[in-house]
Amino acid sequence: MCRITRRRLVRGEESVETVYAITSLAPEKASAVDLLALSRNHWGVENRLHHVRDVTCREDQCRTRAGVAPQVLAAIRNTVLTIIRCSGRKPVEGFEHYAEHRNDALDAVAGSRTE
Repeated sequence: MCRITRRRLVRGEESVETVYAITSLAPEKASAVDLLALSRNHWGVENRLHHVRDVTCREDQCRTRAGVAPQVLAAIRNTVLTIIRCSGRKPVEGFEHYAEHRNDALDAVAGSRTE
């Protein structure tokens, strides 16, 4: 079991959050450093993938809920984000670039262009 206290500064206002976690890891694999690394890795995934999909791709606003369509759209979003990252751009920059340079987008999808 562990307690993690998180402090955030957003727009000049500080917030403090305390969370408690339970693990089934063996004691030799559950030092304070190990548990903190696991927590940070989790948030790295959240920030790198889920937050980007929610904010940049507006995934939470999508009303597609039936059948396999939500999984297909998620796979397309992941593919687009991968293509953007492989081009060396951040998601917002990539969306803006490819919106303005549609032939570059087609080339990136086709894999016919190296940058």
